[in-house]
Amino acid sequence: MLGQRMTRPFLHALSLLTAALTTFAAAACGGDEAGGSGGGTTTTTTSSTGPGPGSGGAGGQGAGGEGQGGSASPDCGPEEEGGGGEPTLTLDDVLASLRTDRDGTLHEISLTRGWPALLPDGYLFVSTSSNLTHVAGDHDGWVGAPLTADQGFSWALVPIASPGGGYKFTDLTAYEADPWARSYTVDSFGELSLIRPSIAHLDRYRDLGDADLKPRDLRVWVPQGSINRVLYAHDGQNLFFDGGPFGSWRLEQSVPPGVLVVGIDNTSDRMDEYTHVTDTIGGNTVGGQGDAYVRFLGRTVRPLIQARYGEPGPLGVMGSSLGGLISLHIADRCPGVYAFAASLSGTVGWGSIGDGNRNETMLERYTAHTRPVASRLYLDVGGGPGSGCVDADGDGIEDDTDSSPDNYCENEQLRRQLAAGGAYTEGANFDFAWHEGAIHNEAAWAARVGNPFSIFAGL
Repeated sequence: MLGQRMTRPFLHALSLLTAALTTFAAAACGGDEAGGSGGGTTTTTTSSTGPGPGSGGAGGQGAGGEGQGGSASPDCGPEEEGGGGEPTLTLDDVLASLRTDRDGTLHEISLTRGWPALLPDGYLFVSTSSNLTHVAGDHDGWVGAPLTADQGFSWALVPIASPGGGYKFTDLTAYEADPWARSYTVDSFGELSLIRPSIAHLDRYRDLGDADLKPRDLRVWVPQGSINRVLYAHDGQNLFFDGGPFGSWRLEQSVPPGVLVVGIDNTSDRMDEYTHVTDTIGGNTVGGQGDAYVRFLGRTVRPLIQARYGEPGPLGVMGSSLGGLISLHIADRCPGVYAFAASLSGTVGWGSIGDGNRNETMLERYTAHTRPVASRLYLDVGGGPGSGCVDADGDGIEDDTDSSPDNYCENEQLRRQLAAGGAYTEGANFDFAWHEGAIHNEAAWAARVGNPFSIFAGL
């Protein structure tokens, strides 16, 4: 593989990445989820036709409360690394590597310089489809250049004087987006691959994992012009364009200028990864890998973003439901690292949901803070009190009833307790919004995500 012949600070910073090319079912953010809305799974695929370092283990079981005087864990971010440019590759280098390990080479280049790969004599396009014979795009008026058949792949080296436009692979009748393309957007024909675009677009990084967590994709919203802040957001497959089967936040329509949004896909282990302690759901003990997710974000995702885009501050983290819970956990574990943490309909009572289960909830952890962990917290919720919020099981956490959905009761309790404490002042370093009657799904979160975006953009 190329990595055996190349020395790259980029790859050193990404030493924990796996090149496994596995598709995982992803748990949906909306619909049925534990903690006020039960569990579900979702997978997403994209197609288009028509022209145009830490040790393993769950972690997260100890007491939190970093805001009580703790400092950020080394797992919260990468060590400073020296810079360095990418070495020059030749066509012969890449073709030889593809013939030896096609999928490994596709993955490696996708993480570094990206596809199509810029070589000294042009852009190298590689297709693994035996049915597609040409690459066509804005650069040639969609006429198409022939692909050269090789050992399990086909390729074309195309000089392009003015990159920035779209392209697809084609048999001159059907057109398909390049699944390995670094950059893409979506138009009326579906996904459109892009060549070094200057317009706002999505960048894709496939199959990122570490020693503890399954690989998953990153979907990075790159704004037009300069980047002035970075927001890390969970349930990435639900954030942009059509999203997953439960809907989309369509953040491409609401993200403020200058904000780089790093959408981190979930996996089938979502309920484990997005929770700081275990709980009992449906008679099963689940959860508790939140610290491993903090480490994955800090030691695998952030180094990639820093190497590719830089990471201008302020930094933020955002999610909904369990994604809101893990956002609060990340901020608590990494005080001062993330200036902004947003939890929409967060499952802040996790740890005390199951009968007889009694672990520390995020509600209790934040109530105990003696100083803020972020410059600004944003909490919101839909639903309403219904027949009344009561602590039916005597665990200190007010429970939602059937008529008070969307984690309303536990979030309203958190609001009151934060306001009564000394670390947070509503309207100053924390904000709370109640969207009466809003339900627990992507459409509801999409309708109000402009609120946290406005606060983050103003920091």
